[in-house]
Amino acid sequence: MDKKLYTLLVYSENIAGILNQITAVFTRRQVNIESLNVSASSIKDIHKYTITAWSDEEQIVKIVKQIDKKIDVVKVNYYTDDQLFIHEVALYKISTPVLLENPEVSRTIRRHDARMMEVNPTYSTVLLAGLTEDIASLFQKLNEFGCLLQYTRSGRIAVTRSMEEPVSELIKNYE
Repeated sequence: MDKKLYTLLVYSENIAGILNQITAVFTRRQVNIESLNVSASSIKDIHKYTITAWSDEEQIVKIVKQIDKKIDVVKVNYYTDDQLFIHEVALYKISTPVLLENPEVSRTIRRHDARMMEVNPTYSTVLLAGLTEDIASLFQKLNEFGCLLQYTRSGRIAVTRSMEEPVSELIKNYE
C-alpha cells in the first residue's frame, strides 16, 4: 500500500451542501484531506474544488467514483503532481526586532523570492507564493531564527497541463 499525495479536481454546480457531500466521502473512507480550495472555475456557474489527500491509488479511485455519483457534481478527476501546475500562498508574520538584528533573516527571505508586505516596529509580514516545499522551507528557516510570530498557508491551487479544463468538453455537450 504505497501512499502518495493525490490532487482531486472536482467541478460542480454552486449548490449549498455539495462541499459537505464531497468531504463526507473522504470521512467515510477514513482518508484525511490535506488541503482544500474552492473557487469559481473558468466556466460560468461551475465551481472548482481542489482537494489533496495522502492515499493509495486504489482508495483514490473509489473516492473519485463516489464523488462522481453526486447529482450536482459535473466532473471529478485525480492527478499526481507531475500532471499539474501547482501553487500555494503563505503569509509569515515575523518579529521586526529580530529581522533588524539578524541580517541572515532578510537574506533568507530574498533567497526564497518572498516579498515583504509590511514592516512596522513590532512585526513584519512576508508573502511567498510557490510550491509546498518552498513554503515549508521558508517556514523552517524563519522558525530556526526564532522570529516567527504567525504563519498560515493557502490550500493548493492547480490547473492541468492540458489545454482545456477537464470539464470543458462535457459542458459543451450539454449546451
